[in-house]
Amino acid sequence: MPRPPMDAPQDHANDTDVDVEAVVDDASATDPDDVVARVLTSAASRSSGYTLFGSGAAALQTGDASGGSSDDGEQYDREDRQALRRVAGLSTELEDVTEVEYRQLRLENVVIIGVYPQGALHDAENSLRELAALAETAGAVVLDGLLQRKPHPDPSTYLGRGKAQELKSIVQALGADTVIADTELAPSQRRALEDAVGVKVIDRTAVILDIFSQHAKSREGKAQVELAQLEYLLPRLRGWGESMSRQAGGQVGGAGAGMGSRGPGETKIELDRRRIHTRMAKLRKSITAMKPAREAKRANRRRNTVPSVAIAGYTNAGKSSLLNRITKAGVLVENSLFATLDATVRRNVTSDGREYTLADTVGFVRNLPHQLVEAFRSTLEEVADSDVIVHVVDAAHPDPAGQIATVRDVIGEVGARHIPELVVFNKADLVDDGQLLVLRGLVPDAVFVSARTGLGIDELMERIETLIPSPSNEVHVIVPFDRGDLVTLLHERGKVLSTDYDERGTIVHALVGAELAAALAPFAEVVPAPAVAG
Repeated sequence: MPRPPMDAPQDHANDTDVDVEAVVDDASATDPDDVVARVLTSAASRSSGYTLFGSGAAALQTGDASGGSSDDGEQYDREDRQALRRVAGLSTELEDVTEVEYRQLRLENVVIIGVYPQGALHDAENSLRELAALAETAGAVVLDGLLQRKPHPDPSTYLGRGKAQELKSIVQALGADTVIADTELAPSQRRALEDAVGVKVIDRTAVILDIFSQHAKSREGKAQVELAQLEYLLPRLRGWGESMSRQAGGQVGGAGAGMGSRGPGETKIELDRRRIHTRMAKLRKSITAMKPAREAKRANRRRNTVPSVAIAGYTNAGKSSLLNRITKAGVLVENSLFATLDATVRRNVTSDGREYTLADTVGFVRNLPHQLVEAFRSTLEEVADSDVIVHVVDAAHPDPAGQIATVRDVIGEVGARHIPELVVFNKADLVDDGQLLVLRGLVPDAVFVSARTGLGIDELMERIETLIPSPSNEVHVIVPFDRGDLVTLLHERGKVLSTDYDERGTIVHALVGAELAAALAPFAEVVPAPAVAG
């Protein structure tokens, strides 16, 4: 029996409907009673009348906006991630809940919703577009978006009662099976909206947590994500019929079932809460146990006076692409939000030979869940312990000022406001001269680069060299010829001002850190004091 193509484009619903009808005709001609043909016929007969979200294009930037240069390496991780992509499916929760084996293969079809006060329409639209990009990254197809102007979300159903009925009509017309709210919903709001709409309702926080759970690779990253998920789940537990609400205790234990049914007098939901608390305690201990290894690495860098530069910024701004361009680190680069979560540290050298490290950190997003900030605090310590923060901003984003404000808020939460900041507008090759003037007015001393083409990278490296701390201890030493290792250290960890040679060894005048100055003390050369005139 013919099957729909696995790599068929999913961005436009009309194109998909045409393909589905063709497959239905072929399938029906072959076997009218076939299960797949019946499900496809049901999908093709859905009513229309509602426009897709925006113009029907994907919410993520099209093209090779996130990098794609030869400096990105082989990108094997990207191939592994794409190998398990879900494909467009054959039914929805609403129309055919019996075809379980086929429902497991389908992409979730979602409708996104939001509430905004008067005068905040532009920000609400940008936030909704970002939510659409998050949903696509999590593995869903965004069918439509719905915004309601309202001073405050409805305490019961988030949207007003009339808007909730309109949402139900849209969900039924488009065949959606999930509704995503552009804020964190209270458990009661989520439950009431599900009852009103008839499909699963989740919020922005749940989508971000789902992306994090898919993309976490390291043991520490997986533990941090699980801890954040459990903190989010704990207040949202609810009973599912009698299995979660049966009391087992007393003379009427087990609803009067008699002997063998009397238990500790605890509901199943209370037992689940206790297990979650126990698991969270274990995860916190595990994350704390991983901290000494990170601290030892940082202490080693501090002892060797190696400056640290942290690359921070909004998600999908091109931080990993920039790291690959500078150091050829081969970090995963993908046009999706939160493609890389684990911190990556690479070594680099200035033009005068000084070593420093570049650390790629997790991206930020507006309304970043508080539990994620707390869970990833150990990863964000790379930002707090750095000497310079390279703040990467997407120059082609419609709201760069909002991105800058969001990232600076998170930097303040981790206690890094005092660290020198260098704003870098990436993807400068995607904007015109007028937009460049606007961005220069936004941050006058910013650097404009393109990680894909290499534009402005040399200027960026020069600015980083001027910002990283220079050694402050001046030394005049004569290093014996058999101690060439000390000369190498002087070039790597200090700033060599002059070099000369005589029969005693290598004469070096340099600026070094306190630790290296102490190690070089036995080789210090006595410099005569300058003669005083008169």
